[in-house]
Amino acid sequence: MSTDRCVVSSEVAYRGKVVTLRIDTIRLSNGESYTKEIVEHRGAVAIVPFLDAATVLMVRQYRIAVGKQLLEIPAGTLERGEDLDACAARELEEEIGYQAGTLTRLFSQYLAPGYSDEVLHAYRATNLVETAQANEIDEQIEVVAVPTADVQSMILDGRICDAKSIAALLVCLCINRTNANDGQA
Repeated sequence: MSTDRCVVSSEVAYRGKVVTLRIDTIRLSNGESYTKEIVEHRGAVAIVPFLDAATVLMVRQYRIAVGKQLLEIPAGTLERGEDLDACAARELEEEIGYQAGTLTRLFSQYLAPGYSDEVLHAYRATNLVETAQANEIDEQIEVVAVPTADVQSMILDGRICDAKSIAALLVCLCINRTNANDGQA
């Protein structure tokens, strides 16, 4: 499928530590033009850490952008040039104080492709070994053990409400069910 539009100019309106705001001028095939605000982001990782087959570790932290505490899976932004697996391992240890014996990449997703180029890479972590948390100055993180049996109801009733956590947790629940069914066959 061909596109009916092309970017004719781009201007950086803001360059910050985490994001860049770019204003693109787009021309349609009929000759009309419009502007679009694009948030550039270098990407992130998110990890579903299994303490055991029945327990996932999550983090509770205050999110200034939404003005409340959220229950999420550990996640963080890629450093420039950083390897995805290394970032996932680093963020897991920094946020919850564990290293993964096994770290498996699950999927990659665009978080908000209508206005951002950010890609989030989701992982599953198992065979955890406790180390120590190393939160950044702006992070006040509480580690919360959540029974996997409660995850679906927590998503449906809004206790877990951020997209990255919902997507990665549901994929892990599907994997767990598939593995359980394969073991019985």
